Amino acid sequence: MESIDLANRIAEIIVDKQGEDILILDLREVTTFTDYFVICSGTSRRQLDALQSALREELKKTDERIMPFNVEGGPDSGWILVDYNSVIVHLFDPEMRAFYRLEDLWKNGRVVARIQ
Repeated sequence: MESIDLANRIAEIIVDKQGEDILILDLREVTTFTDYFVICSGTSRRQLDALQSALREELKKTDERIMPFNVEGGPDSGWILVDYNSVIVHLFDPEMRAFYRLEDLWKNGRVVARIQ
């Protein structure tokens, strides 16, 4: 699966699970460690956990080879990072997202999609 297709599929899964303020950033011209960031907010710890679980389950159904290389953080931390190599997913609670402001840190990336 191409990186952009994976990023779009991830966004679809997040929309289905009522994730909020979804942003896909194209970072191919900015960095070499990944192609895209998908950033979103969850309204509660429970929702962050549900988003993470849905991503893993639905992507595995799409293609058994799509498995995260690493998962960092957890619902209690307010930030879960799911690394699919060419696409890195950041699941935030609103407070942590406002604190870390990844959109500002990676402002040189091109916005592919924003779903609010």
